[in-house]
Amino acid sequence: MASGEGFGRGGRGAALLQALAQKSRKPGQMEEEEKEKKSQEAQLSVGRAVPAKPEAIVPMGRGALLAGLRQSMLAKQTDQEPKLSSGSEEQPCPKPAVSQMSGAAAGDAPPKPLGRGLAQMRALMAQQSQQQQQTQQPSQAPIRAPFIGRGQTMLKPQPSPTQSLSRASSHSGDSSGTEAPSEALSKMSVEEKPRNPNERPRHPTVTKIGTEGTPTSLSANYVRVLCKNQGVYLYHVAFSPIIDNRRLKAGLLAQHRERFKTISSFDGNTLYLPHKLPDTETVVTSTRKTDGSAVTITVTFVKAVPPEQCCHLYNVVFRKIMHILEMCQVGRYYYNPHTPASVPQYKLEVWPGYITAIKEHEGGLLLLLDASHRVLRTQTVLEIMENDHMKYQQSYQEEITKKLVGSTVLTRYNNKTYRVDDIVWDKNPLHTFDCKASGESMSFEEYYLKQHNIEIKSKSQPLLLHKRKPPKGAPPGFKMDPEFLCLIPELCYSSGLTDDMRSNFSMMKDLAAHTRVTPAQRQQAMKKFIDNVNRSPDAMAALDEWGLQLDNSLVSINGRHLPIEKIMMGNKEFSAGPQADWSREATRNQLVNPVNLVNWGIFFTRRDASKANDFVKHMQTETKNMGISCQVPFRKELMNERIDTLVQELRNSINDKVQLVVVINPTNRDDRYSAVKKVCCVEAPVPSQVIIAKTISRPDKLRSVVQKIALQINCKLGGELWALKIPFNKLMVVGIDSYHDAAKGKQSVGGFVASMNRLCTRWYSNVCFQRPGQELVHGLQICLTSALRKYHAENHFLPEKIVIYRDGVGDGQLDMLADHEVKQLHRCFSSFGEYTPQCTTVCVQKRINTRIYSQDRGGMVNPPPGTVVDSVVTRRDRYDFFIVSQHVRQGTVSPTHYIVVDDGLDLAPGYMQRLTYKMTHLYYNWPGTVRVPAPCQYAHKLAYLVGESIHKEPAECLSDRLFFL
Repeated sequence: MASGEGFGRGGRGAALLQALAQKSRKPGQMEEEEKEKKSQEAQLSVGRAVPAKPEAIVPMGRGALLAGLRQSMLAKQTDQEPKLSSGSEEQPCPKPAVSQMSGAAAGDAPPKPLGRGLAQMRALMAQQSQQQQQTQQPSQAPIRAPFIGRGQTMLKPQPSPTQSLSRASSHSGDSSGTEAPSEALSKMSVEEKPRNPNERPRHPTVTKIGTEGTPTSLSANYVRVLCKNQGVYLYHVAFSPIIDNRRLKAGLLAQHRERFKTISSFDGNTLYLPHKLPDTETVVTSTRKTDGSAVTITVTFVKAVPPEQCCHLYNVVFRKIMHILEMCQVGRYYYNPHTPASVPQYKLEVWPGYITAIKEHEGGLLLLLDASHRVLRTQTVLEIMENDHMKYQQSYQEEITKKLVGSTVLTRYNNKTYRVDDIVWDKNPLHTFDCKASGESMSFEEYYLKQHNIEIKSKSQPLLLHKRKPPKGAPPGFKMDPEFLCLIPELCYSSGLTDDMRSNFSMMKDLAAHTRVTPAQRQQAMKKFIDNVNRSPDAMAALDEWGLQLDNSLVSINGRHLPIEKIMMGNKEFSAGPQADWSREATRNQLVNPVNLVNWGIFFTRRDASKANDFVKHMQTETKNMGISCQVPFRKELMNERIDTLVQELRNSINDKVQLVVVINPTNRDDRYSAVKKVCCVEAPVPSQVIIAKTISRPDKLRSVVQKIALQINCKLGGELWALKIPFNKLMVVGIDSYHDAAKGKQSVGGFVASMNRLCTRWYSNVCFQRPGQELVHGLQICLTSALRKYHAENHFLPEKIVIYRDGVGDGQLDMLADHEVKQLHRCFSSFGEYTPQCTTVCVQKRINTRIYSQDRGGMVNPPPGTVVDSVVTRRDRYDFFIVSQHVRQGTVSPTHYIVVDDGLDLAPGYMQRLTYKMTHLYYNWPGTVRVPAPCQYAHKLAYLVGESIHKEPAECLSDRLFFL
């Protein structure tokens, strides 16, 4: 900040010139002058009054801090002595704090640099001086200048110059002019409440239980956690001298393990203990091993924390128990490497494991416990590289890099997992490195032989590079030492499934026998885990240390079954059935809004000509039952299988009269599919249907395949298949999802879909792109505004109720969604004048580990579609519920978690749940219910198509059709 007589940034030079112009002083002379000055001021305060001399304007600076000086300095600018209102005795005017200012009024001083705002300030001073001479009311506040600094709005109304000076001089024993800034600062209305950084905000309990449906008894994969202690005791740990290294702190504290019993809960500043120390402040001394110096550690009691707020601590305890049970961490979860299930025909093995997480729920402190499986290859990474080398000889390195970079590998010599960040092709096991443990240089071959007694066979293999992540809580810019680790492919095993493996039907079928477990098998796995914990003395000791105990049975829940919905098709209405599947009725009844196929074309290669003819014949016969009139298409036979030949033929054939193009691809190639979609969605917009030749090659299944394709084509042309009764008028239902392609470094795509009619059978779609450094909500605002305009154009009124289903949001982003994104979306309504609809935003989470079981005579079974859970296992501080909307024939059904982050519609919980369940019936790509509401699934399909194939915004003329199915 500038000092002296300077204003803002322009005053530093003037201040320096003033300091240089002063006469030189001897050591100690400044203190003598200050003493003499104070004695003079004391005499003035007792005896006589000295009128203030005309002075230059006081330094103002920027902002509200120096604005408070304005009132005091205006009084000093006048020749009249201010009258005191508190007494009859006159008090002397305070002497200026800066002695050099007295010469400013002489008129012979050169002009000083005054910075910005000079004209406004001088006008202000003249105006206030004139006002003071004309009025005798001391309480009248001066007129504010339009620009006095950034902090203008932070100040309360200022008193008049007379009042300011009166207050300054009325303080006994303080007659210096330096009190004015303090007086101004005391009037600043900035209030900041102190907050304990260790205290987490605790929201009130939210209970929202519906009444719609039939009550039923259920259970879930949760176990109650019983706590014997009243809570956990939190201590603050301070080190003297100050130490920044967290590991060093833990090591120094570990020297007193016997006194504190446990230090595993120390995070660098805070220590959690299951017992209370006898003293409020405990001081111990440790010895630093590096230099032998003494370090004083002060452990101070802060507060007692109840068990419900210690979930993060209890999760650490269970991770310790997993290590006690000899479980191996692969990714986020723990697996048992000692009892793998082998799939030898595909060189795979399946490790069984468990997912554990303690959270506070509406039913108290619960442990989520679920069975998990991890697929590992029995092939080493080197064997995979050698097989690909034979397959891709020219582009070998490029293909291997695509396959391995970003994947996770397991090293069996220490049962640790690493992420492959790169492949070092110019290094091999014979290269040397500096070993940190021994301090000498050795080769990788020597290191593995000495440390793990492993002899590396291949000497020419490249090395895999892993970049180590900094520990949690590390400061920004922190780097590990060493930052990179080199791994030997011969000793690494890939984990997980590739896309090629997932497309192998027989492989996935054999794996499903091990991974898709029934509810009864999951219950057995949970009981086995609890038994293993109870039988292990070390595991029980870890629980007893914190006063924890696991219940032996699963939690019981009172759930409900929602009524079975009725489906409307044409003039017929039928029940969705207990399994929520109407596949037969969908192909045997007339559609709600069929669209005739009059002008459409089919493109195929020469070898697929017979398949194309069979497809056209079945299309003409099967569409009659649906109420669709299908005319003969124009045929385009391609001379070769080149992509550019297909693209050129599409560009030449598509015109304004063409309704649809059907392309039969000889193979399942992504680049060929993307080329078709780019032409038909961006360059020459027209609905398109891509069919793989293998799909229509079997005559016995051709009829059912053509029926499904016909339904899909009708949707792409703007038709409607079936409908349900929606009890709300003027309702718009919105679905939002995002597609992230982090592996390829592409931008994220947001898919937006909104209903356009009362029955929610017609949809408007749009996309927005999220570039680096840009928020997705900005594009969503544009999409919502466009959807409201489209809705008004279709219905001639705006919706009064809006329900937004937001997918693609994790637990860590819920507060951001509620506090930021929802408010930003609501700002769209202001562009339509005084339009304030009721809007509810629901977060949809489908990747969850919660499982719900129905109790049957034979044991645990999957609950039927329409099962709702809104108590016990729901969040304590949020309005949320679970719905099982689909029927599965294998494994265990997964419910969907719905969290209402903003309830502007204020629907009863039962109505909100039933509306959500109705939306799962309206996904036209499947004649049954799906896991998420239909607008969410539509938004997912749209975002995936644009992000994976098109990479551009689709044409506007396709926005009112489901062209992305």
